[in-house]
Amino acid sequence: MQLTRISGGDPDCRTDDCPTVYRTDKPKTLAVQGYIVEHTTPEGEAVVSIPEDVLREAMRALGW
Repeated sequence: MQLTRISGGDPDCRTDDCPTVYRTDKPKTLAVQGYIVEHTTPEGEAVVSIPEDVLREAMRALGW
């Protein structure tokens, strides 16, 4: 899957692997990178947390 960064950049993150929202090459599909949250999910899924500002930035970037 091809990912294109549309938002991200937790100001407390000092590396290049911070919470981020990506556009994928699959129509109408986004990918989210964040911190793993302890929550039971089906195999192949995970729950992650990301700062609200990252989602706001993604919404603006997508024109929503």
